[in-house]
Amino acid sequence: MRFEWMLACLLLITAPVWAEVVDMPVEYRAGETVMQGYLAYDNALDGRRPGVLVVHEWWGHNDYARKRARMLAALGYTALAVDMYGDGKQADHPQDASQFSGEVTRNMEIAAARFDAAKQLLQQQPSVNPDDISAIGYCFGGGIVLEMARRGVDLDLVASFHGSLGTGDPAQPGQVKAKVLVFNGADDPFVTAAQKAAFKAEMEQAGVDYQFVDYPGAMHSFTNPGADDYGTRFQLPLAYNPEADAKSWAELREALERRYQD
Repeated sequence: MRFEWMLACLLLITAPVWAEVVDMPVEYRAGETVMQGYLAYDNALDGRRPGVLVVHEWWGHNDYARKRARMLAALGYTALAVDMYGDGKQADHPQDASQFSGEVTRNMEIAAARFDAAKQLLQQQPSVNPDDISAIGYCFGGGIVLEMARRGVDLDLVASFHGSLGTGDPAQPGQVKAKVLVFNGADDPFVTAAQKAAFKAEMEQAGVDYQFVDYPGAMHSFTNPGADDYGTRFQLPLAYNPEADAKSWAELREALERRYQD
């Protein structure tokens, strides 16, 4: 019995160091604007790995985006939760969220510059292979990553979760480099049947490698456990859907694995 106990202790002492996600705030600039990002990676992994940008919801760079960055880090990627509003601004009310997001979406040159600044920061990390960069986004962020794909930004994969689909600058044949994934709530009142049809037609006409998934019963913000609280407080059609959340994350995980498999 004593021998077994000693053996167990020895195994614990000599066991390998398990994965540990390191996370930290990072400050960077886009022109004259100071941006507040958040970097996460597994420091138990050796060598360079793919990097993934995480673009926040219209509420701004909050802990939800950071949580997704940590989840990606736990999968073996280096993730950067970006700041699209500047100065780490967060909205406490839909009016502020609408103002902050509108300031960006009404000027896509500003949006592109801020996205590129974050992309360059991620590519410069010692743990990142600068040629292997993808991007995901939620709500406002989903629309942003789709716009970056349309503009021909050099990305391997983009994934939009309950993001906006419309654009003033549709994708052109041969312009989109990324594989495009769209995870949409079938009951999201902010995304109409006409918008879905127009988006699919746009992707097909441009020859984009894309996948569009509608989750039955899922509403806007279906991946965010805080959606119900937001919906109740502000009388918005938002609701968390655990099943759609889990399924869409699994789809993303598998797509990234296929893209970056050795």
